[in-house]
Amino acid sequence: MSSSVESAKKLAAYRAVDENFPPNAQVIGIGSGSTVIYVAERIGQLANKDSFICIPTGFQSKQLIIDNGLRLGAIEQYPDLDIAFDGADEVDPQLNLIKGGGACLFQEKLVAAAAKKFIVVADYRKESKKLGESWRQGVPIEIVPNSYAKITKQLYELGAKKVDLRQGGKAKAGPVITDNNNFLLDADFGEIEDPEKLHKQIKLLVGVVETGLFTDMASKSYFGEEDGSVNVWGQ
Repeated sequence: MSSSVESAKKLAAYRAVDENFPPNAQVIGIGSGSTVIYVAERIGQLANKDSFICIPTGFQSKQLIIDNGLRLGAIEQYPDLDIAFDGADEVDPQLNLIKGGGACLFQEKLVAAAAKKFIVVADYRKESKKLGESWRQGVPIEIVPNSYAKITKQLYELGAKKVDLRQGGKAKAGPVITDNNNFLLDADFGEIEDPEKLHKQIKLLVGVVETGLFTDMASKSYFGEEDGSVNVWGQ
């Protein structure tokens, strides 16, 4: 990746923190992804960083919190967050998101839902007119393991063009296992006309834990652009 894009990601992350971090924050959510690295870095530079707790969404974000000298907590201890920052695999102009490419979608959604304000930070490749336009790996769906065959069939009935049980690749023989000991399906629905409707349809399937469709959750999205600028969606 070019240095200009990396610089833009850093500018976007720093601006997101500078413009949104509550002055009297007590509990903060920190997600994962290449741009969120700079979010944690910026938060770690705050003079009052010992006065608030940071809640991770997975292993990577836990390490980011530790590496930047921030106080680590768990959502079981702190179920109400002042603000959360996280990345996304794709964002549309209505701030609907696809997340879960990194296999942490349930914990990411749990933290985002617990926050009073949810800020997305990403690079220009994640901007899209419609979900499914540029992110073609499909909607990540976390499921109870023994339900995968039934849910795969039902996803095709809902209109999916392709459904894959995510595999561990060279590092692991067999399916990816989430932090919650579940499987992940990636369901390609093409361009998604109504993300909220699709999310609700999938959630009704017995065995589905959560979907990677985040609707009506994000307040703003900051994008590091290819030319080194920052683009902001939302108010």
